[in-house]
Amino acid sequence: LSKMIKKKSKFIIFFIIFFVYKAPLFTMENKPYHHLSDGTFRNPEGSPIRDMKFNWSYKIFNKEKKKLDMNVPKDHVIEKDKVLKSLKDNQNNDYIFWIGHATFLIKLGNTTIITDPVFENNMGPLIFGPKRFVDPAINLDELPKIDLFLLTHNHYDHLSTRTIQRFPYKKAKVATALKLGKYFTKNGFNDVAELDWYEEIKVNDIKITFVPAVHWSKRSLWDTNKTLWGSFLIEYKDKKFFFACDTGYGGIYKALGEKYGPIDLTFINIGAYNFYPMAPKKDKSIYHTNPEEALNIGQDLKSKKVLGMHWGTVVLSLEPIMEPGKRFKNSSNQYGYHPDDVIIFKIGQIEPLTKILK
Repeated sequence: LSKMIKKKSKFIIFFIIFFVYKAPLFTMENKPYHHLSDGTFRNPEGSPIRDMKFNWSYKIFNKEKKKLDMNVPKDHVIEKDKVLKSLKDNQNNDYIFWIGHATFLIKLGNTTIITDPVFENNMGPLIFGPKRFVDPAINLDELPKIDLFLLTHNHYDHLSTRTIQRFPYKKAKVATALKLGKYFTKNGFNDVAELDWYEEIKVNDIKITFVPAVHWSKRSLWDTNKTLWGSFLIEYKDKKFFFACDTGYGGIYKALGEKYGPIDLTFINIGAYNFYPMAPKKDKSIYHTNPEEALNIGQDLKSKKVLGMHWGTVVLSLEPIMEPGKRFKNSSNQYGYHPDDVIIFKIGQIEPLTKILK
């Protein structure tokens, strides 16, 4: 009997040791490619990898930044009183409104969506970080009622804790990436959905799907890629809108085009792509498409129209501040687009959806 008990004890000990060492492997076998065993995330399989010759330097960046022409053309920004009048005139229409950078209002039926809202003067913690050279088109307290708050990732020019704290419509539904819900729940929001890639939610008569992007996440020295990033597919009636996270070009977009295309309108980043001479190549970043790569993504998504964003608001890289919009428009034919289908807004511009999609 004692020998039998000893054998059983050895078996139980062996089983425990085996389970402790092997359980993480079994668990990871069931996880998607973008989930790593240490709890961090990575880009879709086959995405570009950072060139190790990229040597970031604040000293070089600030030296090169001083060479930029910071004169903002008057026609880049619509006057505040005209913006407020247009907002009132369009209150019963479906519309798109560019507040600046990646912050848009998208009104679809009874649902008004806000994307990556940042209303501060600088894109960073407290008083630090790059300062805007163009103010938001309206103030935070001038927003119409917001029903849905979309947040793509945690970089300071997209996730502003000060905006979240002061946001006037905390009953809005929030859709964001995995591990970002805490920024909302601790600031008075109680309807927050953290989404993994390909997860869906419904808000009124709108379906939201969170999909991959080629990017990364970080807000401090200790949290690189500990929260997810991604883009939003917005489906309303028979229309599809793709709101891109900051992204570089990658093969994932052909896959997304096959799965979800054709798209009616894609909001795509067209700025923050030139880090030369710190980067080995001019006008090339694996995390931010240049204007031509943005059009290439539109093409891959089978997008009928594309709208440029993430430019003309704050200096995050070293291309001329007005260059992204011009290159985006001028390259349209090379990627199969009519120039009218490659859209550049002025900051403060509000357009009825019927006019944009005609």
